Amino acid sequence: MAPRIEQINVVDDVLMATELEAALGKDTEKAFLASLDTKNAYEPRTIVTGFVVGHHNDDIVIDIGYKSEGVVPKEEFNTEDVSVGSKVQVMIVEIKPSGDLILSKRQADLQIGWNQVLGNNKEGDKVTGKVLRKIKGGLLVDIGVPVFLPASQVDLRRAPDVGEYIGQIIEAEIIKIDAERKNIVVSRRKVLEEERKKNRENLVKELHVGDLREGQVKNITDFGAFIDLGGLDGLLHITDMSWGRVNHPSEVVHIGQKIEVVVLDYDAERNRISLGLKQKTRNPWEDISERYPVGSVQEGEVVNLMTYGAFVRLADGIEGLVHVSEMSWTRQVAHPSEVVKVADKVKVMILDIDNEKQEISLGMKQAESNPWETIKDRFPVGGKVTGTVKNLTNYGAFVEIEAGVEGLLHVNDISWTKKLTHPSPEINKDQVVECVILEIDKERQRISLGMKQLTPDPWTDEIPKKLKKGIVLDGKVTKITNFGVFVEILDGLEGLLHVSEMDAKPDAKPEDGPAIGQAVKVKVLNVDLETRKIGLSMKAVPQE
Repeated sequence: MAPRIEQINVVDDVLMATELEAALGKDTEKAFLASLDTKNAYEPRTIVTGFVVGHHNDDIVIDIGYKSEGVVPKEEFNTEDVSVGSKVQVMIVEIKPSGDLILSKRQADLQIGWNQVLGNNKEGDKVTGKVLRKIKGGLLVDIGVPVFLPASQVDLRRAPDVGEYIGQIIEAEIIKIDAERKNIVVSRRKVLEEERKKNRENLVKELHVGDLREGQVKNITDFGAFIDLGGLDGLLHITDMSWGRVNHPSEVVHIGQKIEVVVLDYDAERNRISLGLKQKTRNPWEDISERYPVGSVQEGEVVNLMTYGAFVRLADGIEGLVHVSEMSWTRQVAHPSEVVKVADKVKVMILDIDNEKQEISLGMKQAESNPWETIKDRFPVGGKVTGTVKNLTNYGAFVEIEAGVEGLLHVNDISWTKKLTHPSPEINKDQVVECVILEIDKERQRISLGMKQLTPDPWTDEIPKKLKKGIVLDGKVTKITNFGVFVEILDGLEGLLHVSEMDAKPDAKPEDGPAIGQAVKVKVLNVDLETRKIGLSMKAVPQE
């Protein structure tokens, strides 16, 4: 009796081609297939072995030993050999009443794959496969059969776009098997977590302060960046990123970047690692005094402005402060922006170095000649100068007599005769005025100016001649005080009309007297040349 070919279903072993060849010679294969009991050997969903007997259009004709041959679309064979006589495994999809067969190689391959996967693997096993495509909620991975990889299980952190894994060969763990529905769920994250745990254990054993380690930037905050060392995260603080100024960690590193860092400290109990990047290079402050000796003039770049001064970078990692008081010999600088701006190239002098605090004091004005050293040569006392009024105060006006050099014109030095409480009645801002240099204080960098000194002092000659006690003069009230009023009696010359000399009434008040601008007749009571005061009276003087 001729041997029989056993039918193959979802629980039977697959009949391999080598077994068939061992049972039959090539010349007897066809006869062997024809001798099968087709009534019992062939049922729908059964996997059987057959032979390619021909081609018809885009179909492959397969003889499985049944009373009729079946066809399989050529596209189901991919690149396999489908020449006549080739042995293939196919699934019987349907046997029509007419006896025609509908076969499928693709379904047979899928069923065989499921049998192998389900027979060889269980939940918790690791498998390797190729990511095929994106589907709703995750990825489809081919491990012999298509399985589902949820998006949440693709990586340690949820990937922004799981599509970037398409085409990659990955290792994953089976976390769920539904044999009845032929559904398998896998997790790549579990494999990565296990690797990370092993790496962490190994890393802890061999981690030492001072080690150089390669890591990947995992996260960036305002105070630093967290570096994944392969199982353990370390903090690279912003102050350890560069010897120079760093405003934000993102200026130095970016997420996903691979960098080499130095282990600065490791706290095993708290599982914390401190990392450094700048420590890979030599500290520029080590020989700072030799490279930048005190008193030397250097060139630098303004990198930051504060209310109290400007920071100037001399070299990478070397910055010094120019205080506002050290910016100009001649100007009172309120804010450094009045003199410099960020990115300006400036010359500075090294004033002081504090190695312990790593601080350098710089001066901009010291890098230039001090105009106050030769101020007396350019502006001798008694000489006349012309300048522009830059500012007015209650006590006088500041006049710029050359670029950056100002002198004070006090209110008492504006007029010989007028009693001024503010310079505005006589001069205005931006007005060009002529003055006399009264005094120069080089140490305190101050210049005193005078306008009245341009003309002779009327109190020494003119006033004593014109003003005699008892004479009556026409005048005009200029201001009112609580003790009397001031009356202008000559051009710019004022005298005091005391309240007691305004009226014979003992209870008279200044506001009861003449108003500002009112013309009055007054008698000169006294002229005090020493105090430069004139006393006036309205008593017994007829008023028009």
